[in-house]
Parts: sequence; C-alpha cells; structure tokens
Amino acid sequence: QVHLVESGGGSVQPGDSLRLSCSVSGLPFRGYAIIWFRQAPGKEREFVAAIHWNGDSTEYGDSVKGRFTISREDDKNMAFLQMNNLRPEDTAVYLCAADTAYGLFTTRKRFDYWGQGTQVTVSP
Repeated sequence: QVHLVESGGGSVQPGDSLRLSCSVSGLPFRGYAIIWFRQAPGKEREFVAAIHWNGDSTEYGDSVKGRFTISREDDKNMAFLQMNNLRPEDTAVYLCAADTAYGLFTTRKRFDYWGQGTQVTVSP
C-alpha cells in the first residue's frame, strides 16, 4: 500500500522559514516525480514545485520562485520543500503527490498518489 505523509507545517510569522517533508512508502521512489501543491480555503489547488525522478530537473510556480526549493533524498524515500521568506499569502494546506509522469503540472488534474497535507499558516 502506498503512503505519502507530509510533515513540517506550522504557524509562523512573515519572513520566517519552514521545511516541509514528504515521506513515501510502498512504491519505487526513484521512479517517481514528487510534486508539491497547496490549497487555501476557497481557492483552487495551486502548483508549487516539482522534482524529476532523476533529481536534476525542477519546476516552480511563479508565486514561489526564488523563495522555495524542492529537493529529494532517494536513500530515505523522502522529498522536501524548503520555504523561505514566507508571506501571508503562502497560508494553505500543502500536499505532496507522486507520479511517474513529469510535466504539465498546472494543467493536469490527476496524479498517481497523494498525501493528506500539512497546514502552513503565515500571519503577523
């Protein structure tokens, strides 16, 4: 059975940093791209970042470029999202997904596996 478990969320102030983790089990991790999305109340799901299964290619949503960094550690079956200079508009539930396909993250609706999400709240 496949499990994706996010952790590392919390409540922080603007300008602070958080590091989210996505722990994956039940699938051949090295064969999957990992994608981070976020969803705020009343808003559509938003693509945040993705990393190719080879670890060399990454993509970011426009709103997080230059502030967020995605990475992966294949020997631990984990992926990470380092979030710096957080803003109130970054407040959302952050979810990680795994998929064998890479690309079209802002238009595709279906991804192979999802986690349950971790809450990030940024407020003064």
